[in-house]
Amino acid sequence: MTAGSRPVTLSFPNQSRSFDEARNRIRFWGYDSAIEISFFVEADALHKLVPDMGDAETGYLKAFDDSRERIHEIAEKVYMRGHGNAHSLAAADF
Repeated sequence: MTAGSRPVTLSFPNQSRSFDEARNRIRFWGYDSAIEISFFVEADALHKLVPDMGDAETGYLKAFDDSRERIHEIAEKVYMRGHGNAHSLAAADF
């Protein structure tokens, strides 16, 4: 709950995601009302979700797409622990 006892609910209407090759992670976005929140799924988290995903961009993106619902659930939990405009999801979060 935030100030004023309003429950925080993230939405993920934007299905876009992108591969950050320099950092080996996937970036995606969620929204708390009109506020855009950036999330990053680290390689270790993706490998935990899909161990045989491979290390190429297509493997990362497919692993994300195949695990999207679970990733969104964890993103909401991570966001609830500490509001901010950017959050990383690591293997320990899953």
